[in-house]
Amino acid sequence: MAETTPDGLPSGFRSAEHGWPQLHRIPHPPRRLPLLGDVIGASRHTPVQDSLRYARELGPVFRRRIFGREFVFVWGADLVADLADESRFAKHVGLGIANLRPVAGDGLFTAYNHEPNWQLAHDVLAPGFSREAMAGYHPMMLDVARRLTDHWDTAAGAGRSVDVPGDMTKLTLETIARTGFGHDFGSFERDRPHPFVNAMVGTLSYAQRLNTVPSALLLRRASRRNTADISYMERTVDRLVAERRASGETGGGDLLDLMLRTAHPETGEKLSAENVRRQVITFLVAGHETTSGALSFALHYLALHPEAAARARAEVDRVWGDADTPGYEQVAKLRYVRRVLDESLRLWPTAPAFAREAREDTVLAGTHPMRRGAWALVLIASLHRDPEVWGPEPERFDPDRFDAAAVRARPPHAFKPFGTGARACIGRQFALHEATLVLGLLLRRYELESDPEYRLRVAERLTLMPEGLRMRLRRRGAPAAGRRPAGARTHR
Repeated sequence: MAETTPDGLPSGFRSAEHGWPQLHRIPHPPRRLPLLGDVIGASRHTPVQDSLRYARELGPVFRRRIFGREFVFVWGADLVADLADESRFAKHVGLGIANLRPVAGDGLFTAYNHEPNWQLAHDVLAPGFSREAMAGYHPMMLDVARRLTDHWDTAAGAGRSVDVPGDMTKLTLETIARTGFGHDFGSFERDRPHPFVNAMVGTLSYAQRLNTVPSALLLRRASRRNTADISYMERTVDRLVAERRASGETGGGDLLDLMLRTAHPETGEKLSAENVRRQVITFLVAGHETTSGALSFALHYLALHPEAAARARAEVDRVWGDADTPGYEQVAKLRYVRRVLDESLRLWPTAPAFAREAREDTVLAGTHPMRRGAWALVLIASLHRDPEVWGPEPERFDPDRFDAAAVRARPPHAFKPFGTGARACIGRQFALHEATLVLGLLLRRYELESDPEYRLRVAERLTLMPEGLRMRLRRRGAPAAGRRPAGARTHR
């Protein structure tokens, strides 16, 4: 496996080609400038959305140059299917992911393929995502969801709108902290985001900015802020781990318990204290940031499409019946709610890209030669909009795209919100159970009313999130704000 340099490029491929012998045949945006590259018409704040636009214009494989660094983007379904071949390609840690290594190091998400701690941690932590473990997390997920609904009941009663992304972030941070590490950040008792969230957002934003500037020296002030953010996150996690060690408690087999006590079943090796810190940070960040975005986009689309919301709500009422709280098995039976979630992830995959590198010299899809170590960035949102797979209206929200028959008829690698292969997201089933449960609870309890003036704006900080999304709520069975009870007299 080719090793990578500190800036995430494969060693030996610092030239413009970086392992693509026929790079000149791959299209790029017009009006390329010397030294600066493809910056005309682009914004450093929205690199993913700029790339989606270029994808529509340039086709299923294209390149962008930013300050001397050439990036190859791929989104055609046949090309992505070839990149998913684990015998020829592997995860590439580059771009913003490599920029997160100062805080996450060789954690599961940011480890290079040649680093042994990835396999060690994966094998140690895999039981934490078993069906038995997931059933154990379910009551804690319900407890955190009740804190959200208490908060939203107050807003609904007062006629106030709610900050959807902000509240989803509180929910998912508390969920992973409680289920994984037995910790309570007290997010719903705070008027402002927990400082850990601010530090996390700052670190993710800084990692993204590093991709769009010619030198980190131009970000000296932001670099100092990033160092402070990383230091805060590390102190927070060190305190969390120290409290667990001092308590002598086991945590009931949660993720932290596995990290501290479990030895590898074959080698007997345990995670080092430094790696435990890195894994906890990885789970706290990745375990809530992407799920909060997925929930926020799903609620946005449900509010925009009342017919889909009504159908999902009817399913929740039918499957859950009169039960005050759903059981673990009942969540998996919400098949249409899950389709809503999948369709939202199709349109806006909150982790918007993943990179793959060639294990050996090869030819991608029989047309593009790649040398060993050469890499390409899979643009997931464009893959999810490929008209050859998703039809002539790929921008249209339609949960029935994930009806079982439609899924079987599609190519197997056309939907990739959690990455691919051995390095795909280890927590994907955790995230899907949590998100399906929360959507079911919210649909059962509220009518969602979107602001008719709101137009979707997508914020980018390595992950994607709807920006400025607020929503009014009405408890089911309560009269809507501004409406009179039936039979009340109106005056003109």
